[in-house]
Amino acid sequence: MARWTPEDARAWWADKPWICGFNFLPSSAVNFLEMWQAESFDRATISRELGWAAGIGFNAIRVNLHSLVWEQDRDGLVDRLDWLMAEAAGQGILTVPCLFDDCGFGGAEPVYGPQPDPLPGVHNNRAVASPGRAAVMDRGSWPALEAYLRDIVSCFRDDDRVLFWDLYNEPGNRMIFEPGGFSQYDAGLTPHSLALMEAAFAWARDERPKAPLTVGAWATPAPGSGDLPYRTEIDRRALELSDIVTFHAYSDAAQVAGFIDHLARHDRPMLCTEWMARAVDSRISDQLALYRDRGVGCFQWGFVKGRTQTHLPWPEALVRQHGGQADTGIWFHDLLHEDGRPYDPDEIATIRALTGPTASRPDNEAH
Repeated sequence: MARWTPEDARAWWADKPWICGFNFLPSSAVNFLEMWQAESFDRATISRELGWAAGIGFNAIRVNLHSLVWEQDRDGLVDRLDWLMAEAAGQGILTVPCLFDDCGFGGAEPVYGPQPDPLPGVHNNRAVASPGRAAVMDRGSWPALEAYLRDIVSCFRDDDRVLFWDLYNEPGNRMIFEPGGFSQYDAGLTPHSLALMEAAFAWARDERPKAPLTVGAWATPAPGSGDLPYRTEIDRRALELSDIVTFHAYSDAAQVAGFIDHLARHDRPMLCTEWMARAVDSRISDQLALYRDRGVGCFQWGFVKGRTQTHLPWPEALVRQHGGQADTGIWFHDLLHEDGRPYDPDEIATIRALTGPTASRPDNEAH
């Protein structure tokens, strides 16, 4: 199976509604290991929160899996993913499964079993990578990673509940969030991540899934730097291999418009798979309409305030690199309190206005 042509990609996109979604981790889970393990897979919370999402107007979720859960409980993971997608589809919500992830912000390697409680006051401090940075750099672990990816893709290759396959979240991300700041894990991760990403495309294409494959260009430049969105080799290869264009953009509206202008030259459907961080001017009030007017799908980070503590800011130095201020007086990510009350009712009104039945349909082309 070859990479889709631009014509194939545009034909797939033509009958889709404008995609307005979010990255989903239920508020009761501290990380994706806790989400997917049998003992902590919280069906009641997942069902409740997906219902809230549908009521607001969201029509898609992006959700990370974890290879360790597959290794320890393959049938259970497949059954739970099937249940989640059925629950989402029943609410009119499509699913984007994400297979690998280098964002181990907590700094620890993933360990199967009960997960630790969050450290007070630190954003997403129990996040663990999948399969883990050490496993990415251990080529001896790759046969198991190949088996995991092939199995999940083959199980759901013809499933219309899958919007698209996001094979690898932020390959090469080396950040660790710590109390008082952040550091960069540096053990030669990047070349291994690049090679695993390339292998993941080959493995997935062998399984001939119905939905397109992608990895997002995530190393977007800091405000005013003048760099293009694919300033790294990983980003360049991700765009070269992907059937559809995806990217991350924690930036102000002017920069996001520039990213869209630049990426539009690929002449493929475009979706931003991570955005919305209020402290760095990535806001619903001025960017959601931009995405919609340009025919670019979007998935904001976070939904219900919970154990990930992503309502708290990134470390201050990282926020300042993105042109913002680490103001703990405002939520960084997330939309709702644990009881479903909106953090900002105006944001919810904006989403409803742009996704509701009276909203005009965009032409699904970036321009």
